Amino acid sequence: MFHSIINRSPSITVDELKVRLITTRDAPLIAAYYQRNRAFLQPWEPLREEAFFTEAGWDKRLGQLAELHKHKLAYYFIIVKPGSDDICGVINYSNLVRHPFFACHVGYSLDERCQGQGIMRKTLEATVEWMFEQQHFHRVMAAYMPRNQKSAAVLDAAGFRKEGEAKDYLLINGRWEDHVLTSRINPNWIPPKQ
Repeated sequence: MFHSIINRSPSITVDELKVRLITTRDAPLIAAYYQRNRAFLQPWEPLREEAFFTEAGWDKRLGQLAELHKHKLAYYFIIVKPGSDDICGVINYSNLVRHPFFACHVGYSLDERCQGQGIMRKTLEATVEWMFEQQHFHRVMAAYMPRNQKSAAVLDAAGFRKEGEAKDYLLINGRWEDHVLTSRINPNWIPPKQ
């Protein structure tokens, strides 16, 4: 389904889409992505400080993300369509816990202009497989608000299964929101080499 070049900067090709770890050179692109989608993503995300939408704010944040990548504490992927440098989506893996849990959380967003093309389902599946095969995770967890039917459909199509519901789970857009809890389990889990 996909191939990946595994090194310090994983790059995964899914159909013609390129999925790669964000780098410190991507500040203008990621700032533009969030500026372009500010109103579209607002109902589904935490309240953001103004710096989150600026290149200078992302310069600082990307230095922190580079350290997290280096120490294998988080992975922040960007999605780029062929023939474009614009970011059309992000997938981030956080709260990475290894032995004995081997689990993490995934979050994602997709540009308003890229909706309805199957991009998130395909790239989410590919990055989950990378987390399973290359990072030896056993469980990837995701949560969505019950009214977010697009996210529910993406997770279901990507093999995530409902595990429960959590009251007032995350502070989204200034309000505590209930979430549906899901996960995808690695059926071929192999312990990492010591």
